[in-house]
Amino acid sequence: MNYPSGTEAKIAGAALFAGVVQFALAMLVAEFLYPGYSVSGNAISDLGATCSNGACRTVQPSSIIFNLSIIIAGLLILASGFYLRRAVRANAIVACVLVAGAAMAGVGVFPETFGVIHGIVSLVTFLSISFAAIAAYKVERSPLSYFSVLLGIFSLVATILFIGGVYLGLGEGGMERMIVYPVLLWSIAFSGHLIAEGHTF
Repeated sequence: MNYPSGTEAKIAGAALFAGVVQFALAMLVAEFLYPGYSVSGNAISDLGATCSNGACRTVQPSSIIFNLSIIIAGLLILASGFYLRRAVRANAIVACVLVAGAAMAGVGVFPETFGVIHGIVSLVTFLSISFAAIAAYKVERSPLSYFSVLLGIFSLVATILFIGGVYLGLGEGGMERMIVYPVLLWSIAFSGHLIAEGHTF
C-alpha cells in the first residue's frame, strides 16, 4: 500500500483538519444566529443566502460567517491536496481533494443568489468529496480504509436521493446533511491519519 509519510503528509493533514473543523463549527454558529432556521427544512446554503420563488435575502451575521468559513475551508483543502500530491502516489485521491477544495470555495463565492452556478459548485463539492473518501482507501490502513469507502458510498447515495427529491422524511436540509456529515467525519479521520502517518522526515 502507498501510505503517506513525511512532512508533506503532516502539512496536508493539518490543513485538512483546520479547514473542515473551522467550517463545521462556523456552520453551527451560523445556524444558531439565523432566526427560525430549521436543519430539516432549510438547505445548508440558506445560511449564506436564502432564495425562494425568485426572492433572495441574506441574514447577518450568519451569511458572512458561513460564506467566509466555507471559502477558508476550500482554500485549506486545496492546500491539503497540494501537499498530499507530494506525500502519496495516488492520483485519484489527490484529484478529488483538489476539485473538492476549489468547488467548496466556490460555494462561498457564489451563494444561492447566483442560481445555477451555486447549484453546480455545490453538486461538484458533494460528488468530489464523496469520491475522495472512496479513493482514500488506497492510502489508508484498515479499518479506516473500510470506513472511508462506506462513508463515501453513503454520501453518494444521499446525493442521488437529494437530487431526486427523495428526502425519506428528513426534509431537504436533513437529507443534505446526510450528504455532508459523513464526509466531514471522514475528512477529520483522514486528516488524523495523515498527521499520524507523516512521521518520517
